Amino acid sequence: MTRSIVYTRTGDNGTTSLVGGERADKDSARLEAYGTIDELNSHIGVVMACRGVDGRQLETLTFVQHRLFNIGGYLACDPNGSYLLPPGVDEADIAALEREIDHTDSQLPKVKRFTLPSGSMAAAQCHVARSVCRRAERRILALSRTSAVAPVVLKFVNRLSDLLYVLARFNNVNQNIDELFWEKDCQL
Repeated sequence: MTRSIVYTRTGDNGTTSLVGGERADKDSARLEAYGTIDELNSHIGVVMACRGVDGRQLETLTFVQHRLFNIGGYLACDPNGSYLLPPGVDEADIAALEREIDHTDSQLPKVKRFTLPSGSMAAAQCHVARSVCRRAERRILALSRTSAVAPVVLKFVNRLSDLLYVLARFNNVNQNIDELFWEKDCQL
C-alpha cells in the first residue's frame, strides 16, 4: 500500500505553493483570503453536524461548501501566474442563495431589533460562521486592493453571511428557543 504524502516540508520557511506552483508567503493577503474561506467552510461543517439541522439546510449548506471550495481554489491562483481557475461561483449561485434567504425568512417572525448570537447549538454556530464569513469578505476585499478578484466572489460571500443569519434565526424558531435581542441598557 502506498501512503499519501501529508507533509512536504516545503512550507517550513513560511511560504506555500499556490495553484500553479508559484510560492507565496503564508501571511500574504492571498493566503489570508483563501485561508479564511477554508475556516468558514469548516465552521459550516460544524453547523451541519448540529442536532436539529433539517434536510433542506443540509442540502443548501452542502451546496455552499462546494462553492466555497471553488472560491478557495480560485483565490489560491496568482492572476499573473501559470495557472488560473475560474471564480467557481456565478450569478445563478447568488440567486440560489437569495431564494433560500427569502424562503427561510418567510417562515420567521419579523424583528426590529438586533439579534444576539445565542440559542440552540445550530443557531449559535450559524452566528460563528456568519462572523467568520464577514471576516472572509474583508480579507477578500483587502486582496482585491492589490490583485484582481472577480466581483461575483465578494457578492457570493456577502450574500452567504445573510443566509447564515436567517439560518441562525430559523434554527432557534424551529427548535422553540426564544431569540435573544440586544437591549442597550441591559442590567443584571
